[in-house]
Amino acid sequence: MKKLILLIAISLFYLNTNAQENIKWLGFEEAIKLNKENPKPILIDVYTDWCGYCKKMDLNTYSNKTIRDYINKNFYAVKLDGEYKKDIVFNDHTFKFQKEGRRGYHQLAATLMNGRMSYPTTLFLSEKEELLDRIPGYLDTEIMEKVLVYFSEKLYETKKWGEFDKEFKSNL
Repeated sequence: MKKLILLIAISLFYLNTNAQENIKWLGFEEAIKLNKENPKPILIDVYTDWCGYCKKMDLNTYSNKTIRDYINKNFYAVKLDGEYKKDIVFNDHTFKFQKEGRRGYHQLAATLMNGRMSYPTTLFLSEKEELLDRIPGYLDTEIMEKVLVYFSEKLYETKKWGEFDKEFKSNL
């Protein structure tokens, strides 16, 4: 009986700590709805299931406590599969999966990425749901921390990236 209680206690502890270690990923439409109620910037991680660097970003960048906590506090975080099969409605337009070649792509991902289907790509939308920037490729924790601060604190309005990059002090 004591072993059973100990096993249950360990399981509950693991589930509780594991739940706290994740970014609160949302669907695109859910993030837009929440943004209407309580505006804040939106981070969109465009990925595919077959992308090795996407998995590496999940494992190394998005699992970092500093990065995870910063995203959860300052952004609505969206995971958008570049090959998502279901329709997404945004700005009164229905975006669909477009079959092309062996795989295909989702029209919303293609629109947001300006047709450059490169995975992973990290996108930032303002509180007004305007595209601020698209950053293709793998972002390690050091680069991700910088871009998160740059966009969440709206420093893009007053500083060029190069100036900000030279002055930035990391919390990692």
